[in-house]
Amino acid sequence: MKEFWNQRFSTEEWIYGKEPNKYFKQFIDSHKPGTILLPAEGQGRNAVYAASKGWEVDAFDFSEVAREKALAYAKQKNVAINYELKSIEDFKADKKYSAVALLYVHLPGKIRQQFHQEVYDSIKPGGYLVFEAFSKEQLEFESGGPKDEALLYDAPSICSDFPFIHLLTCGQSIVELDEGPYHKGKAALLRMTGQRL
Repeated sequence: MKEFWNQRFSTEEWIYGKEPNKYFKQFIDSHKPGTILLPAEGQGRNAVYAASKGWEVDAFDFSEVAREKALAYAKQKNVAINYELKSIEDFKADKKYSAVALLYVHLPGKIRQQFHQEVYDSIKPGGYLVFEAFSKEQLEFESGGPKDEALLYDAPSICSDFPFIHLLTCGQSIVELDEGPYHKGKAALLRMTGQRL
């Protein structure tokens, strides 16, 4: 799997674009900067944007190629991000954050539940979870994401993974994605923002 992502990220093209995810950007632009964690951050578009707005950013991914690109992009934009090489399975909640953003982190059930518990444990009381991923209806579309329904999301499964998060917004919708060649076209998304009380 790591080889797959290293290969995908090694093209000169920015496969998910250089602009931040729109839902994530909306959150960053409307909240006071603090500390934020971005797991599976890929080429760094969201990390670099958050850092440019004054957030203290930690990010990780298991792809060396993605990390190199992200750090080069941060340098180009004259911002600092802390970006580690780490797998989802190795992540432990050893630091507390003002926010954690899970953007298109699609995982098998058992790994997902364990990881989501660690994510919850890493959010400070009063801190936020920002979530966007493909919903199960995405199988009808060709705009990106896994082709295995078990790796796609629905609202009940996310709510059960984060039972102690106060939902501020949660909804599924069909949107027009335009995030580089791999996220392009009509897409079924699940978006959620919650706060740890």
